[in-house]
Amino acid sequence: MKVNLKELVRTIPDYPKKGIMFRDITTLLKHPEGFKETINQLVQHAEKINFDKIVGLEARGFIIGAAMAYAMNKGFIPVRKKGKLPGEVKRKEYALEYGTDTIEMHTDSIKKGEKVLVIDDLLATGGTALGAISLIEELGGTVPEVMVVIDLPDLHGKAKLEKKGIKVFKLINFEGE
Repeated sequence: MKVNLKELVRTIPDYPKKGIMFRDITTLLKHPEGFKETINQLVQHAEKINFDKIVGLEARGFIIGAAMAYAMNKGFIPVRKKGKLPGEVKRKEYALEYGTDTIEMHTDSIKKGEKVLVIDDLLATGGTALGAISLIEELGGTVPEVMVVIDLPDLHGKAKLEKKGIKVFKLINFEGE
């Protein structure tokens, strides 16, 4: 049975604020075949990339990234919101579609020269991904690619990342919404 991943994503209007059409993957995650197909497709693509570790962005990127890291026998690194990691951290403030936020990564997460995939559920303006890439680069790593379940091309995040020389892979587009 072929699963239509886009049909498994729920849209919640006006969340977290009026005018935002929130694309919720929790409905995809609770669907066993949909979740499995999502991870399988991402792993199939990632197998073509030379990389050392996976960074998952809080919070849904943890779910996707950890499953991929397990399937590929790679290390997993969580990038968390400010104040959530217990060790020494690097911090980066970044712009969101609807404000600003701060993310952190442990300073011992990445060794100089390591190649790191960045994984998240959704790419909108690219602010979170760009913040994570900046942290990875400050720690001496490089990012060959950002991988997401959903891209919102009208918000131009993919274009911003590609302008920086970062490839983007996505499974689903939600255009014009």
